[in-house]
Amino acid sequence: MAKSVSRNGPVRAGAYDVPANDRLYQRIARRLVEELIAGTYAIGDRLPAERELAIEYGASRPAVREALIALEVQGFIEVRVGSGAYVCRLPGQGEEPGFAITAFELTEARIMFEGEAAALAAAQITDAELDVLDRLVDAMTAENTRVEVTEIADRDFHMAIAKATRNAGVVRTIEDLWHLRSTSPECALLHAKARNAKVRPVIAEHTAIVDALRAHDAVGARAAMRGHLTSVMDHLLFQTEEMAMEQARLALAGTRQRYGGSARS
Repeated sequence: MAKSVSRNGPVRAGAYDVPANDRLYQRIARRLVEELIAGTYAIGDRLPAERELAIEYGASRPAVREALIALEVQGFIEVRVGSGAYVCRLPGQGEEPGFAITAFELTEARIMFEGEAAALAAAQITDAELDVLDRLVDAMTAENTRVEVTEIADRDFHMAIAKATRNAGVVRTIEDLWHLRSTSPECALLHAKARNAKVRPVIAEHTAIVDALRAHDAVGARAAMRGHLTSVMDHLLFQTEEMAMEQARLALAGTRQRYGGSARS
């Protein structure tokens, strides 16, 4: 099949026109659905690995991962940890993938809005509000020791900074972004995978934000918040990948143990 190049990178030509405002991961998802419709893959087939798809589509692995997540939440594929993505449903006639906001898009928006919120809060945050943030950092530290991952203290931390801006629009915007984190199927799925991979809030990053706010350093607060949320994006990508790699290592170790046991018997 021929390939065409767009402003967002290479993408294979398909059977129908792709909306001009589609993001790269959306175009990849549409092409994968086309292949399902064309019979390239049958139910039960394993899709090529992320790395192979990234090369095939001339895209980054995050873009491929977003595409697979979009198809997974709609029931076309199932991503099995340490094994890969398997087809579990074929599209109906004329069926195309739908898209909500992804975890990467959401985190990108949070970097923009929460970075500026931290800078604005730095100018007017009170000692009492700083004490609240200190207590929330302690709460996050305690939550990190529990088996079940919770995000209550983390959310309250970010919302406390939003409220310290004294701007109702900022508070509403950041509140809505956190709401999307749990209500967008794509976001919920990837964050669930991250929780299963034991990804926890990084205490040092939150402490750095508080330190900059306590110094009423707007530039430092913005940089600390943006650095923290950029790290969140990295963790969403690499920690979930590490979980898959660890499962594969465990499976390999089990295989070696079985063969070793057979050799000794």
